[in-house]
Order: sequence, then structure tokens, then C-alpha cells
Amino acid sequence: MAHTDILVIGGGLAALCAAITARRAGATVRLAEAAPRPLRGGNTRHSRNLRIRHDAPGPLFPLTYPAADFLADLHTANAGTGNPQLCHVLVDRSAELPEWLAAQGVVFQTRDIPPSRKTAFLLGGGMAALNALYATAEALGVEILYDHPIPSLLLHTLPASAVIVCCGGHQADLRHGLINRGTPFANGTMLRSLLAQGVAAVGQDGAAHLVAVDARSPNHDGGIVTRVDGMNHGMVVDRAGNRFQDEGSVVGQNRYAVWGRLIAALPDRQATLIVDADGHTTMPLSVFPPLSAPSLPALAALLRLNGDALARSAKDCGRVRQPPFFAYPLRPGITFTCLGVQVDHTTRLILQDGSRCDTLFAAGMIMAPNVLGTGYLAGGGMTIGAVFGRIAGEEAARHVLA
Repeated sequence: MAHTDILVIGGGLAALCAAITARRAGATVRLAEAAPRPLRGGNTRHSRNLRIRHDAPGPLFPLTYPAADFLADLHTANAGTGNPQLCHVLVDRSAELPEWLAAQGVVFQTRDIPPSRKTAFLLGGGMAALNALYATAEALGVEILYDHPIPSLLLHTLPASAVIVCCGGHQADLRHGLINRGTPFANGTMLRSLLAQGVAAVGQDGAAHLVAVDARSPNHDGGIVTRVDGMNHGMVVDRAGNRFQDEGSVVGQNRYAVWGRLIAALPDRQATLIVDADGHTTMPLSVFPPLSAPSLPALAALLRLNGDALARSAKDCGRVRQPPFFAYPLRPGITFTCLGVQVDHTTRLILQDGSRCDTLFAAGMIMAPNVLGTGYLAGGGMTIGAVFGRIAGEEAARHVLA
């Protein structure tokens, strides 16, 4: 294979931003995507918005979201563990993204102002953005290889003048016993290889962003539609038929993550949401139809739950009274993991001895714990991918063209 200035490993938003930026700077670029073309794009395929700093209302935002507010939200999400310099870089350069992405063909939703003042929504979601970015990359002359996994690198014999690693975490490794909501290609082999060679780790191994999903979901790639909401419309019980949380106490945007953690903490990581006839009429839409029975004893038999325990739970809850009854089987679904590689402000990898790799860069979720720690921020992952993908492309091109 012919030599290229820059090799980008990955196929999602971070990889595309890096590849396009480096190519526009004059470097030759090859992008290696592990997935086949129909499944390209990593978890960007399932994403829909980016968190953006903006100091004035505009077509994308009904209000303002100044840097101080963004930094405060980021500090809350990472519990103070984020790299301060990288956090400021993320916030500052997020403001550039709407104009830059639009110049690459990405279209934002402007007809209906989203209820959030903090995020910009992609028209057509992540898939539409990916299609636009791939078209731009191809038009610029980026060489794109599909079905081309690169599971590891040798730090001292890189296959290009510079390499940008954008291949995500290890959430697709099903040995964790969770349902992977996104791409099956983020298996963590590159991450583990780099850490084994002395790259400094950041974040926490074993930590992850979890949500409650329908237990009938596929092992991979179910996306946002498999998420289950509406626990406060009924009751959630474990496999013994007992409630383990006051459903009405879990509210707000973080309720998805709270239920994911609660179910993951159960011995068998399984639970069931049960609603009655009244609750069923107010439940959010679900991609899977609920299981149903005309009575609680019949539902207990259908679900193989203890009937007496289920009856006690329904009495204690007070919201599950009117037949027929409906059930949604639940398991924890994993969105992303919280272990990554440490980088500096140029996105170069840092080694355990404190030195850096001059020709090896990282962007996206493989380095996101530098700013997110073990936390979650709506729209933050996409912003991390775009901001640090662009920086990696700039710095890699500057290095190879110097």
C-alpha cells in the first residue's frame, strides 16, 4: 500500500473531522474504518446533537450558553476530574463547530428550535451528518478503507508519518454482560494495545455510561429507540418481584443513567417495568410492545416472578391497580466506557513516564475521559469528537508538512 502522510483509524465524527482538516491543510490522508460501508460511522450513527458555546441567540439556539455555564456543567459531569486546559479548549472551540460543520455539508435543524439552549441538533441525525462528511472527505481526496480494522499499533514503527486514533472505547466487548447500544466495532483492542505499551491511562476501567434498555434489544446497535422510559408511571421490580427504588424519586435528564446503574447493580442485571391500564395510556412509546396479562397473578406467571411478592410490590407502589397489566423487561445498556488514553492540548498521546508521542494523536471517545472523567454530558461526546478531531488533524498536518 502506498505511503500516506496521515493515517486516521476510525470512522465516526472525530475521525472524519480529523481527516478533513488534515486534508484541507495539504496532507495526504488515509482513513481506515473497521466497519463495512453500510455500518460506517461508529456511535455517531446513533447521535443527534452537539453541545455548543454561544453568547447570543440565533437560528440554532433560543437563548445564550456562555463559556462559564458550559464549564460549570462540564465540572459537574466530571466531578472536577477533567483536565482544566482541555476543558477550556473544548468549550472555546465548540463555538466554531456550527459554521465549520456547515461548510463541510452538515445541516442543522433550525425550523423548530430545540427545547435545549445548550445543544444544536443535526437535521436527519447522525447518519445524515456522516453521509455529508464522508462525501466531503471523498471529494477532497481522502482515501477511505472499509472493512479495515487496525487492532493495534507499535508505537515506534507507525504505518504513516502521523497516526490519529479515533476508534472509541471498549463498549462492544460483550464480556461485560451488558447490551451494547452502539457500534459493534468499538471493541477496545486498540485502546488495550496502547495502554499495554506504556501510554498513560485516564478515566476509570470498569466505569461506563449506562441506561435502562428493553431486554429484547439486540446485542449491538439498537440505538436510542431501545431505551425505556416512564418508570414513574408504574413500578420496577427485580427477578424476585420486589421493588428496589422509589420510581417517583428518579426524575430529570439523568433518570436514564440512574436506572441503568440501578439495574446493573442487581445480582442478575435484570428488572421489569410494570404498569397498569392507566399507566399504559401515558407510557412513552417503546420500540417493543409490552407483555400483557389480565391480572397480576397471570402476569407473575408469564414473567416467572413470585406472585405474592409482586402483589405486595403493587400494593406498596399504589400505581399498579387497574387491569390489564403490562410489562417491559429491562437490562442495562452501555453507551460508552470511561477508560481512555491521556493526551495533551495538541491531542498527542502521553506516556506513563510523562513524555509524549510526537507522531501519534487521539480524538473522540478514546480520549474523552480527559474531559468527561467518568461522567456524561448530553451532546458532549459529539462535541469532544469534533473539537479534538479538528485539533488532531491540524497538529498532525502541521507535523508532517513542517
